[in-house]
Amino acid sequence: MKIDVNTITKLSTLSKIELSEEEKIEFSSQLSDITEYVDKLNKLDTGNVEPTDQVLDQKNIFREDIVKPSMSVEQIAEMATAFEDDMFVVPQIIE
Repeated sequence: MKIDVNTITKLSTLSKIELSEEEKIEFSSQLSDITEYVDKLNKLDTGNVEPTDQVLDQKNIFREDIVKPSMSVEQIAEMATAFEDDMFVVPQIIE
């Protein structure tokens, strides 16, 4: 389907987007290319293709959760610039 500059002008008016003449020509060409490609895809016989959400046969790989020792609050406090009541102190950014 060929999309001409007049169609782009109508669309830009309806969507209240200001476009220069160069942009209208460029978008006309780009949208025409897109719709032509979609037309090609629509002509493909996909009757025997089962719907899928993944092209590749991928599965989730789960690992067992293993509890490991973590850093102590004291170790974290030593690395922090400002630390008070077991919390990081940061500058206020919202008034």
